[in-house]
Amino acid sequence: MDDAKDDAKDRGYRRIEVLTGPGRRRKWSDDDKARIVAATLEPGAVVTEVARRWQVSPQQVFGWRRQARVALAVATSPTALDFVPIVSEAPAAMPEPAPASSSAPSRLPPPIEVRLAGAVLRIPLGADGDLLTTVLRAIRASAT
Repeated sequence: MDDAKDDAKDRGYRRIEVLTGPGRRRKWSDDDKARIVAATLEPGAVVTEVARRWQVSPQQVFGWRRQARVALAVATSPTALDFVPIVSEAPAAMPEPAPASSSAPSRLPPPIEVRLAGAVLRIPLGADGDLLTTVLRAIRASAT
């Protein structure tokens, strides 16, 4: 039964090793991370083999790949688009159309054209703002 007893008092001192020097955790530069991730994206590459070659755990490489995907998605994503508010009255700076005469054709401003979700909506001047809001919301809802 003496073997089952594992008390430091009975066996004396135990040996402890103290390791000095640089720590195990390495700091990888962004360039090195990019090289490692690029090596895993080559055709036929296996992440575990690339990680072993660079002496990194595969989990770390997968984490770097995820970070690269997120950074790429953020860099290439379009900014949020907001709708321009609909104004039912023409701005004061817009000139009034000239009266029609037989010698010169009338120059009316062109209608507003909105392309949304594959639909084209041509809005003439003086259109009802509430109706336009309803139509645009319906087109937007049908696209989702």
